Amino acid sequence: MSVKLQSKAGYAFLAPALLVMALSGVVPMAFVAFYSLHDTFAGNSFIWVGLDWYERVLTSPEFFRALGRSLFFSVLVLLVEIPLGIFIALRMAPSGLMTSTYIVLMAIPLLTPSIVVGYLWKAMSLEQAGLLYEIAGWFGLAYNMNSVGVSWLTLVLMDVWHWTSLVVLLCFAGLRAIPDDYYRAARIDGANAWAIFRYIQLPKLRLVLLIAILLRFMDSFMIYAETYVVTRGGPGVSTTLLSHELVQTATVQFDLGEAGAMSVIYFLIILCVSWAFFTLIVPRERGREA
Repeated sequence: MSVKLQSKAGYAFLAPALLVMALSGVVPMAFVAFYSLHDTFAGNSFIWVGLDWYERVLTSPEFFRALGRSLFFSVLVLLVEIPLGIFIALRMAPSGLMTSTYIVLMAIPLLTPSIVVGYLWKAMSLEQAGLLYEIAGWFGLAYNMNSVGVSWLTLVLMDVWHWTSLVVLLCFAGLRAIPDDYYRAARIDGANAWAIFRYIQLPKLRLVLLIAILLRFMDSFMIYAETYVVTRGGPGVSTTLLSHELVQTATVQFDLGEAGAMSVIYFLIILCVSWAFFTLIVPRERGREA
């Protein structure tokens, strides 16, 4: 079978998935874009306003504050989860019963629904009753969710517990894919553990880490249920992320036009980040094939 025929066959097999994606993604996004260009009355009367809603969103201080908080949260969790995931993966044995047990245990947080994670950490942070409150008390510290710092710490700990396992599993798979010949050559050269990590393991994990960073950035940047359940955006608006601002605008204020414009901008930010990572990953893979 020729390469061209194989390519056509591949697209034919992908057609059902592409159709589902179009129905579940493209069509709703088209409606959102429609709302962003119109003002609505009583939910069924639309008046063309052009880019007015976009201008309103892009000149709104609340939008940029929420965007800044979302980016700050994503950076915080990436700074913790990526190094921690690499460290744990490096400490795991290549195989054995304990390694299999660790993998199963680490999969549990990944399989936990987001809303359950939120209520779990909400319960653990309760005053006078929560586990985090009791642990802080043992060290003579006050765990008060009315404190901005404590609220942010709780959200970061929650996300680290929920998603570090993903980074660990990706890095563990990447490490296992490194041929033993590299390690033999390093031992012959007398390389220490840091040199092996710096010149063998880290370069070989580049693609895996790019994928992990992309997945974790996208998920943390779009997070809603867990953070809303734990803090409700408080204290004040200190933990109100962009997703919270969007839902507030759409469902509470019922400003569908403004919410539509905010959704399109939200989508474009994620699309630009995804494209940036795509350009970092694909050229390297093409060069490897060549």
